[in-house]
Amino acid sequence: MRAAASTVCAALLLASSAARSWTAEPSPGLDLATVERFAQLALDCVGREYPNKIAHVLQSDADVAPPRELTPAFSGCFDWHSSVHGHWLLARIARMFPDAPVAHAARAALAADLTPEKIGREVAYLRGPGRASFERPYGLAWLLQLAAELREWDDPDAQRWAAALAPLEAEAAARFATWLPKLRYPIRVGEHDQTAFALGLVLDWARTAQAAGVTRADSLATLVESKVRAFHSNDRGCNLAFEPSGQDFLSPCLGEADLVRRVLAPDEFATWLRDFLPGIPTQATAAWLPVAEVTDRADPKLAHLDGLNLSRAWMLDGIASGLPANDARLAAIRAAAAAHRRAGLDGVTGEHYEGGHWLGSFAVYLVTQRGIGP
Repeated sequence: MRAAASTVCAALLLASSAARSWTAEPSPGLDLATVERFAQLALDCVGREYPNKIAHVLQSDADVAPPRELTPAFSGCFDWHSSVHGHWLLARIARMFPDAPVAHAARAALAADLTPEKIGREVAYLRGPGRASFERPYGLAWLLQLAAELREWDDPDAQRWAAALAPLEAEAAARFATWLPKLRYPIRVGEHDQTAFALGLVLDWARTAQAAGVTRADSLATLVESKVRAFHSNDRGCNLAFEPSGQDFLSPCLGEADLVRRVLAPDEFATWLRDFLPGIPTQATAAWLPVAEVTDRADPKLAHLDGLNLSRAWMLDGIASGLPANDARLAAIRAAAAAHRRAGLDGVTGEHYEGGHWLGSFAVYLVTQRGIGP
């Protein structure tokens, strides 16, 4: 079994590399032990209710309840969005590494939480008074990413879980469809409210859902694409010297570029990027974008910077994938991506729950290149 899973890992990396005209440095240590370690981080938290930070608006004493009663499918992993992308991690690992020993436990956790009864209560919670902005945009975008992962997975259990999740998926999509036409300005921060990263997830979901004929997918894809152009077509001179802020886990500049490359053709994107990030050199150096330094991984906000290194790495990979193969900046982009990949993965230790409850998801998103390919 162990040898078979290692073979799967190697085959996936080879296929991923062959499928693209660009190349990224292979993620160090992407072997069976690493896969199991990342999955175990999610398994250790999706069923762990406390400690818990809930974004819960109380209308009366009747709304006082523990997380397992408020949001029964996604009550673990410290907060709702971390639980959602923890479940995404389990689906991703079980889908890509089906022979790994941890895949059985991952499937069991998904089966326990993605049931019609639990998802029905999640929908009812979202529709409660005072929750119009609940987990918008970050958590709702990850919910759509979970739905996309399940839909793409050719597996009877995954299709059953996708069907159970569908009402919550529809609610999340409807909320973006209602909110985005009213949103006049992008949200350019390095934490949960950032629109660039969330809209990238939403657009990836919509394009997957379009092929499956999902209601609202076509219109939401068109809406997101139009918003990307309206928000960012004329952006110039994003100043990377102002990054990072002290508790960022997403890069405002790189997040925007990684979003825009999903909408523009390679030549058009190359021109836009030259104006937007004019400081990217043409030499093979990572010095233009130093990795973020984490001083205390037991501090929940300072630990965000480990996530920043991981997300910068996948955003840089995404930017590279959107450029023409002969673009002179690719060497510098790949060098910076490799440096951030190494630093980010070194920080995914699980030693402290402050990072352990969510960094595994970021690591898996990076090493399986989820934002670039299937």
